[in-house]
Amino acid sequence: MIRAGRPLFFRFCLGVSLAVVPFPAQSQQGSVDRSVSAAEIAQQLAARNDQRARELGPYTSRRHYHVAYQGFPHAAEADMVVDVTCDGPSSKKFAIVSESGSHLLLDHVLKKLLKTEQDASRDRTNSALTPANYTFNLVRSETDENRPTYVLTVEPKQQRSLLYRGTIWIDARDYAVVRIEAEPAKSPSFWIRSTQIHHVYEKTGEFWLPQSNRSETKVRLGGTAVLTIDYGEYHFLSTAATRTISAVPAVSAPLN
Repeated sequence: MIRAGRPLFFRFCLGVSLAVVPFPAQSQQGSVDRSVSAAEIAQQLAARNDQRARELGPYTSRRHYHVAYQGFPHAAEADMVVDVTCDGPSSKKFAIVSESGSHLLLDHVLKKLLKTEQDASRDRTNSALTPANYTFNLVRSETDENRPTYVLTVEPKQQRSLLYRGTIWIDARDYAVVRIEAEPAKSPSFWIRSTQIHHVYEKTGEFWLPQSNRSETKVRLGGTAVLTIDYGEYHFLSTAATRTISAVPAVSAPLN
């Protein structure tokens, strides 16, 4: 029964990490500017995204994927370690280092995730977190990890795959995405009852980079599937960013 449409939900789960890419950090200081509008924050996000594309340069990283399904007809798990090479915003290559667990989940979930990301990286226009794709609403400001943040809700302007609706936390100094709590704008399968995505970025060195992703899906026949991604270490290859920065490993939450 896992084959009957359920693996499709993971195609969206990875989409969240595609929609918001690493943002360069700035050296600005100060507290939240309470006069700023949601439109201004969205414009800053788009501008910093362009800046990232110019400054980040090529890099490699080693990711750890884990997927676990619990429900009818039986539980299953799979793990995959992948080396990622990014030569630019529109060029990603994946090399599988190791894989273990359910062949069904490996072949029909994790490997399809990699292909989806590779395909989507070639054209991010339709999935980027920009005013062209989303309506932004500023709801409050708060402190997250001792840094001031803007908290906004985002609503997709079209019901497209890889878009989402939910809440985002934006660092008020850098105008960078810190955290996302969201659900798909469009369910990828009838078999999926709900999906919750939790995506976290971390400021390491000069850039905000993906740290971890956890997506939990409830299927209509009572099962639960959990995908976790640990983005590991980033090794920059350009002379402008010859450094290695580490993200804290993500911990897979146990299934309920």
